[in-house]
Amino acid sequence: MQSAIRRLVKEKKAIILAHNYQPPEIQDLADLCGDSLELSIKAAQTDAEIIVFCGVHFMAETASILSPQKTVLLPREDAGCLMADMIDPESLKLKIDQLPPMPVVTYVNSTAAVKALSTICCTSANVIDVVNSLDAPEILMTPDRNLARYAAAHTNKKVHIWDGFCPTHEWLTVEDVEQAKKAYPNAVFIAHPECRPEVVAMADVVASTSGMLRHVRQSSRTEFIIGTEKGLLYPLQKDNPDKRFYPASEKMLCKNMKKIGPEDVVRSLETMSGEVKVPEEIRVPALAAVQRMIDLALKKRAS
Repeated sequence: MQSAIRRLVKEKKAIILAHNYQPPEIQDLADLCGDSLELSIKAAQTDAEIIVFCGVHFMAETASILSPQKTVLLPREDAGCLMADMIDPESLKLKIDQLPPMPVVTYVNSTAAVKALSTICCTSANVIDVVNSLDAPEILMTPDRNLARYAAAHTNKKVHIWDGFCPTHEWLTVEDVEQAKKAYPNAVFIAHPECRPEVVAMADVVASTSGMLRHVRQSSRTEFIIGTEKGLLYPLQKDNPDKRFYPASEKMLCKNMKKIGPEDVVRSLETMSGEVKVPEEIRVPALAAVQRMIDLALKKRAS
């Protein structure tokens, strides 16, 4: 299967991207692994003509936003995101009309149509920087209420919160974390900011998936309780074979992130099925929101 995939990738000038939550066999056959925005940015910088995105629908849309000249394939068209489905452009327009004028900060875990109505996008890694960069006393944050509450705790701005959430992270409770800490008393607990505020408050470290990988790599500690989707344990263990990793809860599994198998990648490349193409009238304003975030990161790095 892997040799067939590598042959197709070479023939079609393709690149395979895999999110950190994908099954191990998908991560192993990918050209690049990482978080969704990071992957889309890197893929845009390559000369690949086809991007095969092993993730969920909004991730493939982000790749299309950043690489309109490339063909973006999602091997399983039914791989969606429950949180991204908790907001739509019509509901967002209604909310914007109900509030005084203010910037709309949208998590990249959202559809292109929602990004297109936003002022700026954010990731779980840069949300605090994005919120504090805005010259406004109030902001609306969509669609993740837990990420919004995390940002609100690190800013003086008034944050209006959209009532969406990631079910996988929402499942993690204080009781789960207490149980894990009791079982592994020497372990560092790292939580994703998509977790409930009371769970985030228990964390030794709060980080995005890429932030977790970076922190563990640099840490002198050897045991870690990981408060995010269980798929991240695979790249963590692969990068740090001398360290131990424990899921904060066995419940933290996203079925949508586990839908794509090697046979889906082969079929998608052979038949060019599962194409995701964002229409220009949505792509252009969505790109502006994403680009503002990227420019902010570049500005911070330069300073």
